[in-house]
Amino acid sequence: MMSLLQMMKSSQLLQLPRTNLSRFLSVACKSSSPSPFASEIKTEVDRITRIINDHSFPDEPLEPTLLRHIPPVSLSSYFVESVLGRLFAAHSNGLKALEFFKYSIHHSQHAPSVGAFEKTLHILTRMRYFDKAWELMLDMQCSHPSLLSLKSMSIMLAKIAKFQSYEDTLEAFKRMETEVFAGRNFSTDEFNVLLRAFCSQREMKEARSVFLKMHSRFPTNTKTMNILLLGFKESGNVTAMELFYHEMIRRGFKPSSMTYNIRIDAYCKKGCLGDGLRLLEEMERVHCLPTLETITTLIHGAGVARNIPKARQLFDEIPKRNLQLDVGAYNAMISSLIRSKDIHSAIELMDEMERKQIEYDGVTYHTMFLGMMKLSGIEGVSELYCKMLERNFIPRTRTVDCALGDGGKKHINAANKSWREEGI
Repeated sequence: MMSLLQMMKSSQLLQLPRTNLSRFLSVACKSSSPSPFASEIKTEVDRITRIINDHSFPDEPLEPTLLRHIPPVSLSSYFVESVLGRLFAAHSNGLKALEFFKYSIHHSQHAPSVGAFEKTLHILTRMRYFDKAWELMLDMQCSHPSLLSLKSMSIMLAKIAKFQSYEDTLEAFKRMETEVFAGRNFSTDEFNVLLRAFCSQREMKEARSVFLKMHSRFPTNTKTMNILLLGFKESGNVTAMELFYHEMIRRGFKPSSMTYNIRIDAYCKKGCLGDGLRLLEEMERVHCLPTLETITTLIHGAGVARNIPKARQLFDEIPKRNLQLDVGAYNAMISSLIRSKDIHSAIELMDEMERKQIEYDGVTYHTMFLGMMKLSGIEGVSELYCKMLERNFIPRTRTVDCALGDGGKKHINAANKSWREEGI
């Protein structure tokens, strides 16, 4: 099979298959060939989701409609989770999702799954139905306590931290301890969930306040420090991150490779590759072995800094460090090459991945697709499009959105106009 690089170098331009490229771009998922059985389930999931969305609940009860359309025997865990997943993706009414979940509990021959419960909780809290969410958790505590987990606690606390006050979040944590998880000994894991709730919303002043207020009650570990460091990193405050890091070191915490990876990523995102490399040297000096994530992050950082020789050096060193190259490392190197407008070297890396049987993922195509849009126009897109078709791979939503913006529409509209003129 001719490689993509050979296709690029060929004097003959590839012709797009006789299909509408805009229609190709409108499909935002990985293509597959589902079995007839899977196709039937998907059709039924779509039908039930549509019925639920179109129903006038709460003006009229939803359960009689569900009884008419869903035989109890069909309420498998997979089916219930699939419907709730569709309702979540469609931003459907949370009260309708709750009614469907309750219906599945009352009429299914199977116990409710953790996934179905957590999806329902996600939908309710996203729409700020906190009273209903609390009611659901307390109901599950009585009837199906095995469904309650750190993840369900995290879902609830994260949304309360996002939509309500600092005091409300602390009160919710207390309620979790005394009511929902009554009898459970709250310790480091639960404390980390509370800290992550604030950090995920980049509310670092509140997260630090909680840490200082409660760390004497709950034993902390390296994961605690990494959660807080990650929060500072995501907030973009590298100085605060470093101050907190050194404060934790004074408290006796020993950094892990994840700790270093977070700090390196913070510097690399700011374009401070030198500081990232300094931390790599520090890791090696204290015998904290760099991971593949460490090197991949630095390759990204070298790309941001437009230092392609250093990116290549780091990439080539991966096998020498007894680490296994994966799609993430290749994506980082490809991204760095695209940033420096070296499209041919990026394509050579794709061909190398193919030779080594390392599967492309959505990030690979996303990066190459945008690089070709910017540097090669519609010709480059057509070549990558053909390579995607060979693998039955269609770009995901973010690739489509980016491709259709900033000039992408111009190329696609031009292609469509040409096809219309040819009577295609």
